Amino acid sequence: MWHQNGLCQENTIPIRRTKKEDVFRASSIRRYGKKTHLSTPNPSSVDPAMLNENGHQHAIAYVEGDKYYGAKATINVWQPSIQQGNEFSLSQLWILGGSFGQDLNSIEAGWQVSPDLYGDNNTRLFTYWTSDAYQATGCYNLLCSGFIQTNNQIAMGASIFPISNYGGSQYDINILVWKDPKEGNWWLQFGNDYVLGYWPSFLFSYLADSASMIEWGGEVVNTEPDGSHTSTQMGSGHFPEEGFGKSSYFKNIQVVDSSNNLKAPRGIGSFTEQSNCYDVQNGNNGDWGTYFYYGGPGKNPNCP
Repeated sequence: MWHQNGLCQENTIPIRRTKKEDVFRASSIRRYGKKTHLSTPNPSSVDPAMLNENGHQHAIAYVEGDKYYGAKATINVWQPSIQQGNEFSLSQLWILGGSFGQDLNSIEAGWQVSPDLYGDNNTRLFTYWTSDAYQATGCYNLLCSGFIQTNNQIAMGASIFPISNYGGSQYDINILVWKDPKEGNWWLQFGNDYVLGYWPSFLFSYLADSASMIEWGGEVVNTEPDGSHTSTQMGSGHFPEEGFGKSSYFKNIQVVDSSNNLKAPRGIGSFTEQSNCYDVQNGNNGDWGTYFYYGGPGKNPNCP
């Protein structure tokens, strides 16, 4: 949308201005532009005690057990409503390396609505990275050094338009992240035409070699306002069983193999902490390849 006000010259890149108010909305200057610790879904350990403690909920599809060198997806774009300013709703892919301990490496890209981060409820393109499980390293977009942008037409954190309507027009974006076999850097492509930039290999430990897990899906923050579940929506705010035009989807999900080829993910699993709040349903067909519907309304009679 920022193109309405002009374009960037050659050898420059667009950077979203950080204002004083943006920083003041953060819990602290040190935490500005960062996710909270433990915000990556770990399908192998659902400790109910952790649910409320860390407040992040997910509905995802995932693969593990191989070496992965990238991932791709076409992601349906919506504008979920957010109950509290310090909550968010996002839909993204995760490229993960290492264990879910203190040294988790993660590269992430997708769309998000985050009033705290951006000061509005627009749906925005974003990236994220960390090499120590969201503790000290990494950030969103260009809010710290790390991701190196090379494209002057697409801005990190820029609003995406148009967005899908319930029962109406549907819009989606293509995201591809892949590891350059020669240099070892992780590159990001948006759509079919825009290579946006890269995460240098040296930022990471495990991901310097390859990823051990790929995840695709939605994440929300549930701060339990008023002691009950948040009504912050994930995806379209509707459950998977409503299907196309009503529930949000990821389609044509693929992984990059060691020969630098895109292929369908093998042995895909799904995971959600509380399926009566947000759910996920996998499928496969000729047009959409491997796909899933995901999301939900959050608070409802079955999710008090």
